[in-house]
Amino acid sequence: MKFLGKPRSQTAVSLPLCLLILNILQPGHSHLYSNRYAGDKVIRLIPSTEEEVYALKKISRQLKVDLWQPSSISYVSEGTVTDVHIPQNGSRALLDFLQEANIPYKILIEDLQKALEKGSSLQAQRNRRSLSEYNYEVYHSLEEIQNWMHNLNNTHSGLIHMFPIGKSYEGRSLFILKLGRRSRAYKRAVWMDCGIHAREWIGPAFCQWFVKEALLTYRSDPIMRKMMNHLYFYIMPVFNVDGYHFSWTNDRFWRKTRSRNSRFRCRGVDANRNWRVKWCAEGASMHPCDDTYCGPFPESEPEVKAVANFLRKHKKHIRAYLSFHAYAQMLLYPYSYKYATIPNFSCVESAAYKAVNALRSVYGVRYRYGPASSTLYVSSGSSMDWAYKNGIPYTFAFELRDTGHFGFLLPEALIKPTCTETMLAVKNITVHLLKKCP
Repeated sequence: MKFLGKPRSQTAVSLPLCLLILNILQPGHSHLYSNRYAGDKVIRLIPSTEEEVYALKKISRQLKVDLWQPSSISYVSEGTVTDVHIPQNGSRALLDFLQEANIPYKILIEDLQKALEKGSSLQAQRNRRSLSEYNYEVYHSLEEIQNWMHNLNNTHSGLIHMFPIGKSYEGRSLFILKLGRRSRAYKRAVWMDCGIHAREWIGPAFCQWFVKEALLTYRSDPIMRKMMNHLYFYIMPVFNVDGYHFSWTNDRFWRKTRSRNSRFRCRGVDANRNWRVKWCAEGASMHPCDDTYCGPFPESEPEVKAVANFLRKHKKHIRAYLSFHAYAQMLLYPYSYKYATIPNFSCVESAAYKAVNALRSVYGVRYRYGPASSTLYVSSGSSMDWAYKNGIPYTFAFELRDTGHFGFLLPEALIKPTCTETMLAVKNITVHLLKKCP
């Protein structure tokens, strides 16, 4: 089996010097965020009365907190687990307020800068320990991921075909990997995307892991062989390329795209609120400065438009749509925008049930599963609902690890276990669709 990585140009530089340079150049390193999160905290609180909810919403707006859970302040109600990232200059005020209002809270992350540095301190060294081996157990920058895709396209042309489906707002190519044994016969397909929200780094890590596993095991694993023989997988490792790049270079907790708005200096749109399905209704914001901003119109974002066009064009043979997010440990299916039961509920529900059981079988990690609206919260304009409405019968969104202890800063040490268990869930769903569902 050929290596699943790309040798960088092997210039003769002494190793310690090389590592030093890499440490300096490595994007996503803490000094590139220039200590901007020093003293920032992540605090969990659960308001228990209407008064507490009202007070919490008010102070959150005043202090301009960055919500980690849920994604919008409008979702906060009695009993809602709320994780807020508060800058150093606001944390005192928030903690004083919580104590005065008698709202119980827990500090999840004491110092965000230190947590960031701890999570990636060995990254540069381990990334490049062997130039020929691509390390799937570290997070990779957009450039590294795209180089990896090009390389697989060159070295595994029998199973992989890479192609662009458009360009991002900032002009980056939107690349897809088509994975599967080429055969004459008509084949159904599965779409997978990762990284719609820029700060959810475990998503792109899983998309890469899936490709690696397929290439390494399809000869030895009968289930994987069946998947590769009977299906094509269209895999988009990084959906929101501009936002992901920005999360490596400027703001680790950036969520949206990077499009400009003529009337506001706030940038970006929530790419998972920008689809033409109940667009900009409940759970989406019309304000460009909000994290759940739905955009000026549906498919305003070139990334969303490109994927929607591709799915429309291929919807006859795409049977499943899988989108990977973080964090909450959930497996969600439609609807997101309303409390209602989908027509093929029993089939989808049974696939979800089996998938979370398979996932739990490795490390005992529990996922909740169910319709997104009742399991997570109501949100309109989501990709999953859109795919379902447009004739793709099996649409799922994963919320990967964890449940808040690390939040968006899931350490690299947890990439392998997270991807290993998720792999089982995805194989389970895929096989279920091949066998059972009409």
